[in-house]
Amino acid sequence: MSRNVRCGLIQASCGLGGGRPLAEIKKAMIDKHLKMIEQAAKKKVKILCLQELFYGPYFCAEQDIRWYDLTERIPDGPTTKLMQKLAAKYSMVIVAPIYEEQMPGLYFNTAAVIDADGKYLGKYRKHHIPHVHPGFWEKFYFTPGDMGYPVFETKYARVGVYICYDRHFPEGARVLGLNGAEIVFNPSATVAGLSEYLWELEQPAHAAANGYFVGAINRVGREKPWNIGEFYGKSYFCNPRGKIVAQASRTKDELLVADLDLDMIQEVRRVWQFYRDRRPETYAALTTQTGQAAAD
Repeated sequence: MSRNVRCGLIQASCGLGGGRPLAEIKKAMIDKHLKMIEQAAKKKVKILCLQELFYGPYFCAEQDIRWYDLTERIPDGPTTKLMQKLAAKYSMVIVAPIYEEQMPGLYFNTAAVIDADGKYLGKYRKHHIPHVHPGFWEKFYFTPGDMGYPVFETKYARVGVYICYDRHFPEGARVLGLNGAEIVFNPSATVAGLSEYLWELEQPAHAAANGYFVGAINRVGREKPWNIGEFYGKSYFCNPRGKIVAQASRTKDELLVADLDLDMIQEVRRVWQFYRDRRPETYAALTTQTGQAAAD
């Protein structure tokens, strides 16, 4: 019997300008997502992932301490608690990216993972933090993740999370596979002209190299007052062969739904024996900054 799991990705625009009160922006974005989560439930989605920093704009386009006030504790903050109620109500696993406060002055770009009964399973903290001109000043806001690459045993599948800029680094993608991930979600915020040529290249490559499904999300629209570019959407699912099997539009708020047959993972791995044929004893250079260990 096939293990078909219906999964969903939500891509959404933030229509309120960054100069508005933070509480107003946050409420508007949460209200928008509540409607789309309800839509996912009506479509019988079993695992749903939201976009990076989903309850606000991509505020890393500037460096301003006011945005620290969007942080919440996980799992005790209001957004995690709300997502737990929704997960239990709809019997849906939810991956909810949240700007996390560990303690005053220590903040992470994090995703909380909630099981279909509403139980909080844990969190993933973004490891790779960009500081890229123009308008991706993330080191001002986020501490690099310190909790490894966990895989969460949910009711429907073993789920891993990678966040946005992480996707440029194959090392963590491989660790997620080694840790047993069947589906890896990558909630993102990225604009045309910077990374679009990589968008449909890197993550299908991760899926093929590691033999798992990937759900990649990108927000849509232009965000004022920064206007660093157009968030181009094009969220998608790809299978363990690296083939994109469902994709959202470039410009619209959208719930993307796809049925993923998890039995394909075993089918693919019986052909492509990448885990068997790895040579970890030869990879010492990967754990040094310069790679010189290979010559020692």
